[in-house]
Amino acid sequence: MFGAIMFSVVGSLLCIVLFFGIGFILNMLIKTTWFPLWLFLILVVPLGIWHLWQPDLSFTENIQSMLVSDIILIAAGAFGAYMSGWAIRALRRGGYKMF
Repeated sequence: MFGAIMFSVVGSLLCIVLFFGIGFILNMLIKTTWFPLWLFLILVVPLGIWHLWQPDLSFTENIQSMLVSDIILIAAGAFGAYMSGWAIRALRRGGYKMF
């Protein structure tokens, strides 16, 4: 039980930092604000669900078989992608034109 909790805490922190960093760099290169969040929601979440999908189970059984830790990691990644867009927007409002 303790190992699963530590995995969720450490994994969620890593997902937040990873997607914040990737989103921040994409925002600087592409000059968009919310592209990394949409990219995460349109590309990463479906690929993650496809990876966890078991063809021998029904739709509801597949959704129920996803662990709480999987959902926490997905939410943490989305939060990191959102925070990267928020940080870039705050920097642009602050007058930083290189972002």
